[in-house]
Amino acid sequence: MKRLLALILALTVVAGPALAVLPEEQLKDPVLEARARHLSKELRCVVCQNQTIDDSDAPLAADLRAILRERLTAGDTDEQAKAYLVQRYGDFVLLKPPINPATLFLWFGPALLLLGGAFGVWRYWRGRSVVAPAPLDPDEQARLKALLSETS
Repeated sequence: MKRLLALILALTVVAGPALAVLPEEQLKDPVLEARARHLSKELRCVVCQNQTIDDSDAPLAADLRAILRERLTAGDTDEQAKAYLVQRYGDFVLLKPPINPATLFLWFGPALLLLGGAFGVWRYWRGRSVVAPAPLDPDEQARLKALLSETS
């Protein structure tokens, strides 16, 4: 049992996130490579959509990594390199897009849906509240009394 747990633990440690950056893609300057790796973790793979270009194996992600490294090698700042990719692929390429009219629902949509759901649940439960029955009028009370006297 201990060996099985040790094996599971070892596999868990080894099975970290798969990095798709190939050694031949990396820049020789470690400072530029660190900037490229940092920026590539902020950029979305437009094919895989939920992966960064640093993690994606898609050929387009490799192209984006190459473009990013070319821009950094050419002397672009981090913001200029990101702006270049945003100009080509739109805000969608950013994992954290800026807040603007096109991305308002993206940023605030989940909160609005949660509030709308809570309001719907509140309205549902409010509508289900028990309403006290109206008191019986004198005719109904007499009829009830007659029925009860018949059954007893």
